[in-house]
Amino acid sequence: MSDLLKTIDARTKLAGTNKLEILLFTLGVDQRSGRRENFGINVFKVREVMRTPEITQAPEMSAAVEGMVSLRGVLVPVVDLAKYAGIVTNTRPEIMIVTEYNGHTQGFLVEAVDTILRLDWSSMRVPPDMLITQMGGLVTAVTELDNGKLVMMLDVEKVLAETTQTDENIDTSLVVKDHKFADKMVYFADDSIVARRQIEVTLNAMGVRHQHSINGKRAWDELQRIAQAAAIQDKPVKDILHLVLTDVEMPEMDGYMLTRLIKSDPRFAGIPVLMHSSLSGASNQKLGHSVGVDGYVSKFEPHKLSESIAAFLLKS
Repeated sequence: MSDLLKTIDARTKLAGTNKLEILLFTLGVDQRSGRRENFGINVFKVREVMRTPEITQAPEMSAAVEGMVSLRGVLVPVVDLAKYAGIVTNTRPEIMIVTEYNGHTQGFLVEAVDTILRLDWSSMRVPPDMLITQMGGLVTAVTELDNGKLVMMLDVEKVLAETTQTDENIDTSLVVKDHKFADKMVYFADDSIVARRQIEVTLNAMGVRHQHSINGKRAWDELQRIAQAAAIQDKPVKDILHLVLTDVEMPEMDGYMLTRLIKSDPRFAGIPVLMHSSLSGASNQKLGHSVGVDGYVSKFEPHKLSESIAAFLLKS
């Protein structure tokens, strides 16, 4: 398994190229459809892949959480992804993908892992409504490979939030508030419905006006319309828009490419870009700064998010 992950050494060069590398995996044949679906996860979130170890059951955990395992002395929750996704299969998951994002480590049980592919975010499409409904909003993007195989990207942030009840505990009592925020506007882009909900709750608690898109491509289209409206009013864009908040992983256009486009367009001069991501490692922050990001804040921490946003808004 370790040999599989050695092929991702070049991934740190992908920032700003709108490319990503994904680890393909399967969850088993769904008895309802008779199909074995293919899923993907960004290798940035994969720490290691191993045979499923012995799992110790733990009380008062989500139904999809099988229990805990000890990895080098650290207790890690283990989620059965097939059970979580509602896929009924006769096969026992033999592989565990250990993931690390937003400061949390967890294991995902899967049937098998396949390979690592390098793709362009422009080939990742927003899933159709029927698929979103069928998968309970679990899929954030879908792409078709050269061999005709369809691959679905899982919303791992949704998995984390729902298996740890993160999205049930949005404490906005400590968010930063200021009367000056009423005149400010933030535009944010995120493909995760859970993350969008938390951002909206935080901005509403701060009293900040906001608009959003579900990926970088749509955000860029809307930002250009805002720039055109500013030109008609003979105003600089920074008088209308005061901050862009962007996720990293998004179909059609990722946050790195969106940032590069914003920073290379003189119309958006003076507008800070704050990267808001579950990819919280130092290397990912370095990648963000390489394309011009002005700040970086981890997801699922509304107090820190409001502090970061406030710092930029009070400067503008």
